[in-house]
Amino acid sequence: MGRTRSLREPIAKKREREGKPFDTTHPLAQAIMKGWKTGSQKGSPVDSYVISPEFELMGKQQFTELEIAGISQKEYYHTFLKDALEEKQPGLGNIVLTREHLVEEVLDVFRTPAVGYLDYTVVVIDLTSFENGGTLTIDIKIGRDKGDGEFYLFDEDGELSIDEEEPKDALTGTWGEPCDTRQITYRFERGQRFKLGASGYWDEGEMCINAFLAKISVEENPNGTVQ
Repeated sequence: MGRTRSLREPIAKKREREGKPFDTTHPLAQAIMKGWKTGSQKGSPVDSYVISPEFELMGKQQFTELEIAGISQKEYYHTFLKDALEEKQPGLGNIVLTREHLVEEVLDVFRTPAVGYLDYTVVVIDLTSFENGGTLTIDIKIGRDKGDGEFYLFDEDGELSIDEEEPKDALTGTWGEPCDTRQITYRFERGQRFKLGASGYWDEGEMCINAFLAKISVEENPNGTVQ
């Protein structure tokens, strides 16, 4: 299906030789591919998805995140399934802001990439209820552990490329050192979804993991014109 870039060409040649095309436009394939680009994109050998009979992605669980302190893998996975069936969208990184809920905080980690330039932790920000547009503000506090962080804002369809030092699809971005505070602001003209991508900064091959706290808020534009 094309998730692993290095295998795309040999798989395509194999299908050509065997005459077995694969339809990636099928709704099930589309739901799985959406899962790759939604929520955390840290490396994991296996992702579990909950998909509805209508092929809507309801939840995502990466194997590498199953080990939570004080909770067994069995209990944690059972909670994941329960939350997905209750339409809480676990693991999808979704933050939904509305007129009644204008602020949300996200605590997560970023890490330096094993390959390429960036390895994203992704937060999906749903602002579709703000039909007149407004201003999105993301206040970022970087943890005290070793490791600088890069933060980029993309629209819903923007490509979070790992091969670009500064992704061309990014709407805006910032970077900072441990204990720094940074801010991203973006004016939008209509209700839509965004993706915040956080990654460790590649520094001479040294690996690191650090935390970040993002306070995400929106100020609605009352008259439909972005000031």
